[in-house]
Amino acid sequence: MYKLDRYDLKILRLLAEDGRITKSRLAEEINLSVSPAWERVRKLEEAGLIKGYRAVIDWAALFKTSQVLVEITLARHTAQDMRRFEQRLRDAPEVVHCYATGGGVDYIAMIQAHDIDHYQRFVDQLLLEDLGIERYFTYIVTKTIKAGEAEPLVPEGYFG
Repeated sequence: MYKLDRYDLKILRLLAEDGRITKSRLAEEINLSVSPAWERVRKLEEAGLIKGYRAVIDWAALFKTSQVLVEITLARHTAQDMRRFEQRLRDAPEVVHCYATGGGVDYIAMIQAHDIDHYQRFVDQLLLEDLGIERYFTYIVTKTIKAGEAEPLVPEGYFG
């Protein structure tokens, strides 16, 4: 378990907001010199708390796509059935996000398809593979209100 202090938490929040922040700007924001600030970043990476850096691409500006939310319930809840289903969704490029949930459904997935026909062909293929899907409900995304924005777990100023 990695013990975090206020500097580490501020580094994580700053990197979540801007993964391209310069070393000098990061150091300035946390009131440390560049070397100790960047050493902390390296330690956070080694501890696995920083999993990577990426660009957020507006794919919709480049390609026409349809986003679909799907609630999925499995017929059986054995570990083997769930592992097999989860692995299949991990391997599918159409699946952008997938969450196992408690409550009325087992999974909620975000599917990105070329169009609705592509989405339906994808679901039909899942059903043909006999992955144990008992039922699914489809919700077409008509407008994105908020997406891909990092929310810090610890509010600014929490540690002073």
